[in-house]
Amino acid sequence: MSAQRLRPVILWALTLYIAFVFIQSLFFKFTNSPETQYIFGTLDAWGAGLGFPGLFAPKGIFSQYVVGTAELMASSALLLGAFTKKPVIHGAGALLSMGVISGAIFFHLFTPLGVQVLNADGTLDGGELFALACGVWLASFAIVWLRRIDLLKVVPFPKQRK
Repeated sequence: MSAQRLRPVILWALTLYIAFVFIQSLFFKFTNSPETQYIFGTLDAWGAGLGFPGLFAPKGIFSQYVVGTAELMASSALLLGAFTKKPVIHGAGALLSMGVISGAIFFHLFTPLGVQVLNADGTLDGGELFALACGVWLASFAIVWLRRIDLLKVVPFPKQRK
């Protein structure tokens, strides 16, 4: 299979992976599941310890509902861009995905949340959420890279003087 024919298959596979991870996580975020309460509760306690109480609370600026909405928007843009063959929308969805998941990776690595998260049954997830986040970041980066020329077309570069 030539690179020209393989590219759309790769873009679809990456898109479906990101959308799957984000969309399946919405149930947990929007129903306030015990796992979500643990994750965002841990982050809220960490933020409060730094002097920023309520950042990750249910009504906070980085609440599970805000993060879930951003994931839904990213998934929607990715799927819409892929279905309608609009590379800029597709690339914008990948950029949003990359931004959201960069936050998740940061909080796993640099807060008490850690790489392994506590499940509702008291067991550790073995780093599964962190691994999924890393996979989403890599998939998002790959889409941005493959869509870079289309994305750069919409950036208003200043005209050069001679």
